[in-house]
Amino acid sequence: MAISPTAEGFRAAFRRPSVTLAEIMWRWTAGATAAALFFFGLFEYLSTLTVTNGELLFLRTRHPYLVGEAIAHILRGSLNRVVISGLFAAMMLGLLWVVAASVGRIATVRGLLEYFRREVADVSTTESARPPFPALVRLNFLRAAVAVAAVFGFVGASILAGFASPDSDPQPGLAFFLFLPLAAMICWVWWALNWLLSLAGMFAVRDGEDAVGAISAAVTFCRERTGAVFAVSTWTGLAHLVAFVGATVVVSMPLGFAGVLPWRLIVLGIVFVTVAYFAVADWLYMARLAGYVCIAETPEVLLRPVPPAPPVLPPVAGPPVQTTIDRDEPILSDVPNLAVEI
Repeated sequence: MAISPTAEGFRAAFRRPSVTLAEIMWRWTAGATAAALFFFGLFEYLSTLTVTNGELLFLRTRHPYLVGEAIAHILRGSLNRVVISGLFAAMMLGLLWVVAASVGRIATVRGLLEYFRREVADVSTTESARPPFPALVRLNFLRAAVAVAAVFGFVGASILAGFASPDSDPQPGLAFFLFLPLAAMICWVWWALNWLLSLAGMFAVRDGEDAVGAISAAVTFCRERTGAVFAVSTWTGLAHLVAFVGATVVVSMPLGFAGVLPWRLIVLGIVFVTVAYFAVADWLYMARLAGYVCIAETPEVLLRPVPPAPPVLPPVAGPPVQTTIDRDEPILSDVPNLAVEI
């Protein structure tokens, strides 16, 4: 019987909730830190703003242009310090994410390797003495660099699309039409590189490869096990899409009672559904990673589908069986020694 990596991945995620908990811990730690820094920095920035009498006069006019100019002038008060602080905070958050992602990936992959090496028979149990942390740090740094490159790519795409809509002849529709394919291409390249680098982390932990060797192993893995990898990615991706659509529908329900229920209760419901969706998304990510580990740990012959049984052929009819006695047979004659004489 052939092994289904997708089913084994979901089974491992069910049977090893501690692995999913480890993934949630490092992801949510980085996310909570980023959210706390954002709101703290926002409140500190707003507390440093000052409103002069002239700006207050513009605000009281309620004229859209004057109000806009007043708000822009107010926000420019300490904008330089905000930009510098934001860049420094982004660098520190990136460093925190690289370290947390490296430690978390070591814990999750080792837990899945232990599970599959005990559950699946006839698998490779090769261990490497090389610590995987340095390789994972390099791989996660490349993932962060790819994300930053994608942001600059969006800026460059917007600049290129803006050439089609000059100030002398503005054509915003054409500029937006040109920006969409460029943005889609940037998103696809970023997703592909991020997925490959994330998959390479599994080989850094499993085989003790360095960053370059892990990327090479990931490419070889995708080339040799294309069908199994595509199946795991497709099914877990569809499950993630269903979870996203379901969470979106559930979140829209409290918004429909905005005029009836208190706003605090509505915000609490939205936050609860969002947190539940993030937990399900992390669980599905671990199911996908478990499927990849199952493919890597299982011999290829066990992943191939069982060939169908050969068709049963009808029995070939032989010569008819004689059920009567041939009276002319010499051995049946009454004359002695007639068969010998003949």
